[in-house]
Amino acid sequence: MKHPVEPDVTTLERIFHEPNRMAILSALCASGDPLSFIELKTLAGLTDGNLSRHLKALEEAGVIRISKTFVGVKPRTTVTLTEKGLKRFDDYLSALSDVLKKAKLAMATDRRMGWAPTSGRRQIVKGT
Repeated sequence: MKHPVEPDVTTLERIFHEPNRMAILSALCASGDPLSFIELKTLAGLTDGNLSRHLKALEEAGVIRISKTFVGVKPRTTVTLTEKGLKRFDDYLSALSDVLKKAKLAMATDRRMGWAPTSGRRQIVKGT
């Protein structure tokens, strides 16, 4: 059955639509300041290798900037959200919100028509 309002998932940027990347970007947005690799690793709950892989993808997309410096003799990697990255992530969150609202509306329409979501299949609700 077609719904009068169908979500447009083409507006969702794939670079952000991954739970670990969303965690990384959410941590950067919440901080408002650059975060060290260690801070991001802790906040996102990722391993060194997993965080590195996601940071590389985000950096290649121009969403973040990675700087490597030395504090004394110890290397320090710092991650900053770029202005372009912040704008793109904000646009992504708006698009995601729109898609979720439309999905919620579609579910409400299904219920009014005697359908209820169950385990990925639709089932008639008795008494409607």
